[in-house]
Parts: sequence; C-alpha cells; structure tokens
Amino acid sequence: MRRNKYLNSVLSHAAVVVLTFLSAGCAVGPKYVRPNAIPIASNYASVPPGWKIASPQANLPKGKWWEIFGDSVLNKLESDAMDSNQTLQAALARFEQARAQADVASSGLFPKISTGGNASRQKDSDNRPLSNTGKAAGQGFTYNNFSIPFNLSYELDLWGKIRRQVEAANANLQANADYLEWMKLEIASEVAADYFTLRALDAYKVLIDSTAEVYRKAYLLVQNRRAGGLASDLEVAQAETILKTAEAQVPDNELQRTRFQNALAVLTGKSPSLFNIPRDALNLLPPVIPPGLPSELLERRPDIASAERLMDAANANIGVAVSAFYPTISLGGAAGWQSTDIAALINAPSALWSVGASFFQPLFEGGKLNAKLRVAKASYDESVANYRQTILSAFADVENNLSAQKLLAQQYETEISALESVQKQFQIAYNQYRSGLVTYLNVSSAAATVLSLQTNVNRIQTERFVAAVALIKSIGGGWQSTGSNGSH
Repeated sequence: MRRNKYLNSVLSHAAVVVLTFLSAGCAVGPKYVRPNAIPIASNYASVPPGWKIASPQANLPKGKWWEIFGDSVLNKLESDAMDSNQTLQAALARFEQARAQADVASSGLFPKISTGGNASRQKDSDNRPLSNTGKAAGQGFTYNNFSIPFNLSYELDLWGKIRRQVEAANANLQANADYLEWMKLEIASEVAADYFTLRALDAYKVLIDSTAEVYRKAYLLVQNRRAGGLASDLEVAQAETILKTAEAQVPDNELQRTRFQNALAVLTGKSPSLFNIPRDALNLLPPVIPPGLPSELLERRPDIASAERLMDAANANIGVAVSAFYPTISLGGAAGWQSTDIAALINAPSALWSVGASFFQPLFEGGKLNAKLRVAKASYDESVANYRQTILSAFADVENNLSAQKLLAQQYETEISALESVQKQFQIAYNQYRSGLVTYLNVSSAAATVLSLQTNVNRIQTERFVAAVALIKSIGGGWQSTGSNGSH
C-alpha cells in the first residue's frame, strides 16, 4: 500500500512536469519585430545628417498644452470637453470593450471548471431493447435521477494559439488606449481652433462697428453737402454703398459666430440652446513655436502609436492562423455524485469520476485554413502600410503647419502695413473731400480698400491661431522648450 502511494505520488509529479512542459510549448507564427518606417529627418524642413526610425511612445506626458495661450475661458472649455464630450465617451467605452476582450483572451490560459445540478424522474420505454438492468425487452421502469457534477477542461497550448490570441488582444487594447489619447488630442484641438475662430469673429465685429461708424459720418457729410448743392446724387449713392457694404457684414458675422458657438457647445457636451459665450475681442498673439523641433516629438502622437500596436495585433493573428494547422489536445475530467435517491446523493457509494483527453486534427477543410492564413498575412501587410502612411501624414502635417506659422506671420505683417497705409489714404481723401479738393470717388475707393484689408487681416490672424493649434496637435500635443523651466 505504501509503495502504491509512493508510485502514485511520483506519477502525479511527473504528470505535472509533463503538462507544464507541454503547455509552455513553442508559439508558432512570426515573432513581432517593428518594421522599418520610411526614412525621416532628425529635424523638420532641414537636410538630415542621418535617419531615424520612429519609436512610438504615446504615453509620454503632454500636459494641458492649451494653457500656453493664457485664456481662462479656453481652459474652462477644454476641461468641460475632456469631461463631457460624447465622442470621447464613446472612445472610452471602446477602450473598455478592448480591455474586456483582453481579459476574455487571457481566460483561455486557465482551466475551465463548472458545476451544476440535475433532478429528473423518467420512465423508460416498454419497447426498448434488452439492457443490462436484467429486465427483458418490453419491460420498462420508472426511476429518479439526481446528480451534482463538477467538470474540468483544459486545452494544452502546445503551439501558442492561446498565447498569440492574448498577444493580439493586449496589443489591440494598447491600440485602443492610444486611440483614446488621439481622440482627446483631436477634441482639444478642435475646441481651441473653434474658440479662436469665434474670438476672431468677435474682434471683427468690433472692427465692423467702428468702420461702419466712420462710413456713417461720411455718408451724413455727403448728404449735407448734397443739400447745400456741393455734392451730386452719385456721390451720395457711393457713400451709401460703402456704408451698406460694411453694415452687411454684421449678419454674416452673427451667423458664423452662432455656428462656432454651437460647435463648441456640442464639443463640450452641452445643449446649444443653453450655451453662451459672451463676446470678447481676441487680444492674444499666437504662441511662437520653434521651427527646429526634433522629429522625436512625433513619437508622442497617439495615432502613430495606435497604428504600431495594430501591427503587433495583426502579426499575432498570423500565429493564431498558423496554429490552426496543428492538432488540438485537451484534457478533461469530471467528478460528483449521482443517485436515484436524493437522500443518498451525497455519500461515497454515489460518487463518480472520470478523466480523459481529446485530440483533434483537421485533415481536409476545402482550403479554409490556408485562406484564413492568407487573410491574416494580408491584414498584417495592410497594418504596415497604414503605419507608414500615418508617419508620412504626420510629417506632412508638421511641415505644413510650420510653413503656415512662418508664412502667415509674414503675410500678417505685410497686410498690417498695407492697412495702415490705406487708412492714412482714406483719411487724406476724406479731408480733401471735405475741403472740396477731390470727388467722393477717391474716398469711396480708399474706403473699399480699407474694408477689404481689414477683412484680410482678421482672416490671417485667425488662420495663425488655427495653424498654431494644428501644429501642436501634429507634434502630439506640446513641446519642451529648450532652456525653459517648463514644458508646453
């Protein structure tokens, strides 16, 4: 008896070792290695001394980059958007789904244990064939059947199918986490861009009102001169046309402002009918973003990181497809009690047990397994192309917005200079007209140019702010200022 116990102990330990070895078998399919990205320069818009392969790190800190603008209203809008934006809530729910799916995949690494209960009363057919009950054919009987089984099953992960599934699910989880960060950046950027556009419309409204007031006084002057016989009807019509042209800008300004205010309401998760931002002129200057930003900043872009993680998931799915060609071996067991008498159910004579193993090997499935493998490989190739395209698009975004920052600043200075000149021209023409030295055509021509240049200056200033926001977004949200005490 002691020898049998010793033998059983040895066999049990040996079985554990064998099962551990088998379950830790190789994982078929290619090991994931991040593919080389397209060559990228160490700095934007410069001749590169060397090349660098992107290494996405979306978890790097970004901070509240919008605070560099120093606008308390914008800060409040951004905070509300991060808390209540419904698109962001949907992305968060998508992330939670991916987290749950990763847990589902991980559960495959563990044995499955289940229990239940059964209570039935049944009558066998009188016409059943002879059975081992000792009763002859044509004699049925009625009996109770009570059972409480415990079942265990475990699939040996010999070829790494389950581990590849876990790898794919975890990579997909990380991709969704990065996507969530990308949505935060998208929404924060949209809030900032819409807010600065709205403030630019406020500033333009002030400009329209002051310009219309000047034109209104000029119109009254021409009317008075016409009453005194010093001006013609044509001059009156010209003055009125200039005034009405300026006043006609007001409804369009109101419409555009309403649209952007409603857009901000939606972005911050509020009802447009209950949302209002008081008018306030834009008295800020766009932040100066250094042109020599290193390409490493792109590593913080969540969309690049998400695309890279999706490659990992697609690569793992190739391993899952390859493992389908190999046999599946599962271990199973059951134990419990069964009796025809419920009073005698839980006792030693009613105990039952069984252990066993199953083997499954596909032999012919009409090419389905090969087709699934081709699908997995093509999906991986697609993810690689998407990853490289995301990097290319990211660099294009940065280059475009760096150029916009530089060129719009130059254009703004030129337009401001031109506006100052034409305003002097208008004032000179107006004074000359009052003195009777020129016709009102000179005044109207200068006034039309003033209004056109004022519109251009306002548009360019708006574009400068929008380009600054777009550049911050394109580099992943802020940057580290060299020699400063903080980061943006």
